[in-house]
Amino acid sequence: MRQKLLFQLPKIDQSYFEENLYKEGIASIAGVDEVGRGCLAGPVVAASVILRRECKIEGINDSKKLSPKKRDELYDVILKQSVACGIGLVDSVEIDRINILQAAIKAMEMAVESLSVKPQYLLIDGNQRIELNIPQKIIIKGDMRSISVGAASIVAKVARDRMMAELEKKYPEFKFSVHKGYGTKQHLEELLKFGPTEIHRKTFAPICKRSACFLSLLI
Repeated sequence: MRQKLLFQLPKIDQSYFEENLYKEGIASIAGVDEVGRGCLAGPVVAASVILRRECKIEGINDSKKLSPKKRDELYDVILKQSVACGIGLVDSVEIDRINILQAAIKAMEMAVESLSVKPQYLLIDGNQRIELNIPQKIIIKGDMRSISVGAASIVAKVARDRMMAELEKKYPEFKFSVHKGYGTKQHLEELLKFGPTEIHRKTFAPICKRSACFLSLLI
């Protein structure tokens, strides 16, 4: 039987962080999140979203916990109810050059810098600050605990999923529309049969090792 975790994050209202900042006179708050860090192929994609203060969007959560249909529905609502939305993307070549952690941070920085409105404060999912001269707070499980970060998580996930579906047209041997570049059994079997493409991350272990490594992962 699994032991229960001794530490649990406190349950708070999803607008808790935002409302506290509004009370301090901060009007422009951007939630920031990234997706695709654990994939074997494709870019890491980040989104930054500034929601209207008065917006009320039901159902925002960690994008991985939502169905594709629900994510698509919320994506459209978020875009309509946002003051600004930015996307940052770092491709597989750059990921191999600077490593995935630095690529994820860079994508988040790009997402913030692409906003049409400069935010006064950033709420960032995870445990890594980004190198921008903007006050910021990192929030563990931020995509579940902050409406702004949750919105960014959904926008980043939908944007990346759509990118991967488009890449399947260029690489029809790989069902990127299904596995999105993650290391699923189906994806590993495709790698065994066809070998890596130019969008695969060559420094990731299942890619840089030979076919024998792929086979051992399937056994």
